[in-house]
Amino acid sequence: MTWKARVDPTTCIASGICAAIAPEFFTLDGLHATVKAEDVEPDELLLDTADSCPTGAISVLDHGVEIGPRP
Repeated sequence: MTWKARVDPTTCIASGICAAIAPEFFTLDGLHATVKAEDVEPDELLLDTADSCPTGAISVLDHGVEIGPRP
């Protein structure tokens, strides 16, 4: 089972929180964050990172259903 992680470049402000919390999943390219691999193994850290994004630019999907950020 894998999840899909995405960063919306139109919403991302490159705060760097995601890359600081989960450098194994995210990197900054200067203008915005990017995911290192769209398909990832399920990991609670990924959900925590999506929850921490100040603009909600990170989404995590499980079989097409958004599971992060959590409400």
